[in-house]
Amino acid sequence: MRKRVTLIFPRHLVNVPLTYRLAKDFDVAANIMRARVAPDEVGTLVVELSGDIDQVEAGLEWAQSLGIEVAERTKEIQIDPERCVDCGLCTGVCPTEALKISAPDWKLEFLRNRCVMCEQCIPTCPVGAISTSL
Repeated sequence: MRKRVTLIFPRHLVNVPLTYRLAKDFDVAANIMRARVAPDEVGTLVVELSGDIDQVEAGLEWAQSLGIEVAERTKEIQIDPERCVDCGLCTGVCPTEALKISAPDWKLEFLRNRCVMCEQCIPTCPVGAISTSL
């Protein structure tokens, strides 16, 4: 099972080795998509967790018991076909190859099941055709 979540750490918890403990104690792999963690600041971590569904849930419950806020990622990438000019710039920054352009039509193709919501494609699009939905 895979689950994408945003974890928000209070200042006093930014030094907790969360991904290590999820792996060691719960056998849950954490793929970090985006992070903003600094000493004495509120930390934010966007991760994709994979493992047994019960273990993932147990790991998230443990994180919440420490005081870490857990929010499920419900946003999705949206591509406006009216604005998209199929330039392919977004394909170069997509780490999972969820965005691709191939012959013979050379049109942008979005493979939603591969997208991990890293959102790197959004600022890369020169015409603003890529956004997120809630």
